[in-house]
Amino acid sequence: MFFMAVHAAGAQQAASDQDIVWVQIEAQPSLNAINEALQRRAAQLTDVNGFYLGSGWYGVALGPYTREDAQTTLRRLRAQGRIPRDSYIATAADYERQIWPIGLDQLSAAAEATQPETALPEQGESDSPPEITQPEVTQPEVAEVIPPEPEAADETPREARASEARLTRDERAALQVALQWAGFYQGRIDAAFGRGTRSSMAGWQEANNHEPTGVLTTKQRAELLGQYNAVLDGMGLAAVSDPKMGIEMIVPTGVVKFTKYEPPFAHFDATGDIPARVLMISQEGDQNTLFGLYDIMQTLAIVPPDGPRERKSNSFTLVGESARIVSHTEASLKNGRIKGFTLVWPAGDEERRTRILTEMQNSFTRTDGVLDPAAGANDAQSVDLVSGLEIRKPILSRTGFYVDANGMVLTTAGVVESCGRITIEDDFEADVAAQDPENGVALLRPRATLAPMNVAAFRQGPARLKSDVAVSGYSYGGVLGAPSLTYGALEDLRGLNGETGISRLALEPLEGDAGGPVLDSGGEVLGMLLPPAEDGRKLPEGVAFAVNAQTLQRLLSDAGVRTAVANGGRQLAPAELSDRAAGMTVLVSCWD
Repeated sequence: MFFMAVHAAGAQQAASDQDIVWVQIEAQPSLNAINEALQRRAAQLTDVNGFYLGSGWYGVALGPYTREDAQTTLRRLRAQGRIPRDSYIATAADYERQIWPIGLDQLSAAAEATQPETALPEQGESDSPPEITQPEVTQPEVAEVIPPEPEAADETPREARASEARLTRDERAALQVALQWAGFYQGRIDAAFGRGTRSSMAGWQEANNHEPTGVLTTKQRAELLGQYNAVLDGMGLAAVSDPKMGIEMIVPTGVVKFTKYEPPFAHFDATGDIPARVLMISQEGDQNTLFGLYDIMQTLAIVPPDGPRERKSNSFTLVGESARIVSHTEASLKNGRIKGFTLVWPAGDEERRTRILTEMQNSFTRTDGVLDPAAGANDAQSVDLVSGLEIRKPILSRTGFYVDANGMVLTTAGVVESCGRITIEDDFEADVAAQDPENGVALLRPRATLAPMNVAAFRQGPARLKSDVAVSGYSYGGVLGAPSLTYGALEDLRGLNGETGISRLALEPLEGDAGGPVLDSGGEVLGMLLPPAEDGRKLPEGVAFAVNAQTLQRLLSDAGVRTAVANGGRQLAPAELSDRAAGMTVLVSCWD
């Protein structure tokens, strides 16, 4: 329940019994969750307070008490079962600021944590970090408005109207944005307080236990704006100016920091519990360069394949959405320079993500300069990386083979289990058309009609024992870009337990070969290679098994697939056999 349950026992023992402390009873990871918790606890207990704990977490605490009173309260409420058993005594140092009741600050100035300056990497000739300054945001819908200090006594309606009249246009628009965010205002952000705005103000007042006058007092405006901006607490929004990139923009420096240049990107990686990431994009180029970047970005792990995307003549926008992350990339071409940014944020935290994204979009400014293609260059290279970013890879890849002219594919059932998406040759999505779980076979139907170079021609009748066979497969999961042949011999027409639908082979395939066609010396398909059994048995080396051709043909016939039948052709030369196998063998991949 708690994410901060470890305390400095020695410091507590040294504290005086007259120290002001709290009884911490609950922690929540979002503003919505803490608001619900505070309302629930306040209906059950007295002296309920809400605090921001840091790193996106919020706490519910009872108090303030002297230490002696806190210990008594803790024991009593625990014994009554009214608070969790892991509740504990907390000091002012455990909290960054009070968020509830609104306008109340029980933390002493000495106990308030001073936010440290954002730490930047060592400055160097090629990896000097961008300069971080305070943001200057003028857009009312994203402005981080600092609420005024609440007065000791609230204003009368006349005084509220008088103070409201002194608001600037941006301040009035910011209140409309906050009311809209809170769900009370549906109109246009026009800074005009007409009937719709007044009605929304009254609705907010009533929901927050104020008299619904339709005119917000100074304290109420502070409360509303405090609620609106609380979601950005701890994000450390600051304007980052990077002359090397030629970009100025607001970045959430409370959760990311500059780490390196890998052209065309400047990387800002996560610093804490929130797995966020920011990229600045800067490079020289033309429309072809822009379009190439658009294509490359879609191969990266930080850009999931699902989500809207748009490419125009001089710009593009990419949104990638998965159960784990949401990423937003936008870039544009002006005067021979491509500049933009990417924000990667954890899924399910849409309120903060959209608020931060709007800040970044509205603050993005092009300045002189463009990233040197050699900036941050190093000797570390990998086929799995592009400019320091991991290429999106499948969960599992195995082999399959074409069985008809429309591109239907047979493969091992293990490669299609629990897949969010199945592809043939990485480019063509497919669906499971039929399965034979008992024999571990799956039939795939591509969503687009394909035109295979070759299709399987199934051998009729049993092959001769001890005859030569070859398995065509993507032994290394597609790393080599083409299938390879593994040679062996047909040892038995049955399995170890006498199974008639399985053949035993003498060859040593690799894991990625599973699902590949087993061919005789004439290129006729004898069966499909099975993966190693997962029954705990360790067989001697050079023992493999295949589902025989007759079993495969029965599955295909039941699925309405017409297959080609071999007519006992001549023995093929190794090069011919390799070409025939490569024309029918495909890479099958399972993606999350």
